[in-house]
Amino acid sequence: MAQELRFSPTVTLLTVGRVWDAALAEALKPLGLTTRKYGLLGHIRGTPGISFSELARRSRITVQSAHTAVAAFTAAGLVEDATAHAGSASSLRVTEAGERLLADAGARVAALDARMAEAHPSLVDALRDDFEATVRRATFS
Repeated sequence: MAQELRFSPTVTLLTVGRVWDAALAEALKPLGLTTRKYGLLGHIRGTPGISFSELARRSRITVQSAHTAVAAFTAAGLVEDATAHAGSASSLRVTEAGERLLADAGARVAALDARMAEAHPSLVDALRDDFEATVRRATFS
C-alpha cells in the first residue's frame, strides 16, 4: 500500500531550488562560472575591499577555499588585490573584465528569472513578498 503523499514546504522549496540551481549552472557554464564562483564574484563586487575572511564567511566556505578561488579569479584577470603583499590585509575588487563577466552572467540570470516568473507567477510573487518583508525587518531592526 502506497503512503499518502504529504506536502512539505521545506522539501518543495528545496526541490524547486535544486531544479533552478541546475538551470543557473547550465546558463553560467559557457561563461566559465559555477553558481559558487558567480556568488563569490558578486560578493567581491558588492563589497569592494572585502577581506578573505569576510568573503569566506559570507560565502560559507573556508578562508583557504576563498584564497584558492580568488587566486583563480586573479589569474583570469577578473579580480585584483590592491594590497597584495605579504603581511598586509587584502583589499579585493573586481576588474573591468570581471564586471563584464558579471554583466553577462546577470543577463543570463534575468532570462532565468523571466522564465520562472512565466512558469510560476504565484511562487515568484510569494518569494518577492517574503524578500521584501525580510528587508523591511532588517532595515528597521
